[in-house]
Amino acid sequence: MSAADPVYGASTIKSRATKAEMAEREAFLVSYATAHAPVTVRGLYYQAEVAALPGIEKTENGYRKVQSQVLKLRQAGRMPYSAISDATRYMRKPRTFDGWEEALSDTVRLYRKSLWADQHETVEVWLEKSALAGVIYPVTAEYDVPLMCTVGFTSETFAYEAVEMQRGTGQRLVILALYDFDRAGQDACRSLQSKVERFAEEMDVEVAFEHLGLNLGQVRDLSLPTRPPKRKSPADRRWPHDIAAELDAIPPDDLRALVREAIERRLPLAELERLKDIEEAERDTLRDFLGSWS
Repeated sequence: MSAADPVYGASTIKSRATKAEMAEREAFLVSYATAHAPVTVRGLYYQAEVAALPGIEKTENGYRKVQSQVLKLRQAGRMPYSAISDATRYMRKPRTFDGWEEALSDTVRLYRKSLWADQHETVEVWLEKSALAGVIYPVTAEYDVPLMCTVGFTSETFAYEAVEMQRGTGQRLVILALYDFDRAGQDACRSLQSKVERFAEEMDVEVAFEHLGLNLGQVRDLSLPTRPPKRKSPADRRWPHDIAAELDAIPPDDLRALVREAIERRLPLAELERLKDIEEAERDTLRDFLGSWS
């Protein structure tokens, strides 16, 4: 999106902040990011908007102000780098070890028991925005749930491979989908559901698709910041609502709670604790085995 194409309406608020206003913004941004980490910069912007911070207008320029100040705060050591999530960039490298002893030690340390192997269904979370992956990954990692980032519309290949992985397992594939409440996000969500269900029928795989968010009811119930919807293309003009909202507008703790509750409906907390006990016992067995070799 270019600076000439703002997401929100034009601003009538002055653009230059006083020292007192900058200090107020700084205190809020540092406090919120530290208390609710990890958060995205856009998520911080929405919370700044909710808090009515001075000079943070409802425009893309308002977002850039937060983005710029967050960068300066991190570079100055005032805000932890770990408080901000950015999963849009990543590195690929094979895992290597300095000898078999290190490899075995690493296996013991990182051993995880498959929590869904003996369940009648397996759960995946599909997310429109890769930038939000770091916000909810702590929850999906805890529950051994794949987090699938589609970055907009899902490709045929990505959808096919997800269903193909379940072929012959006898498990129902449960997809929890998180997409923006706007024309593009909802179209992408419906496209994903259509592709997954088509491949599931072809491969005789049972699928349960749940649109976990974002919907109009959640926007209203959570009093989320909204924006005017885009009306440029014919598809945009078919959007039936006079508002739109982004997943980033959901406070990070609420977003993680939404995902956690949906997963726990399939794998209750008591079952998770039982499987974690088995995992620790098996890890102890691996430690004993490694000790005997040493």
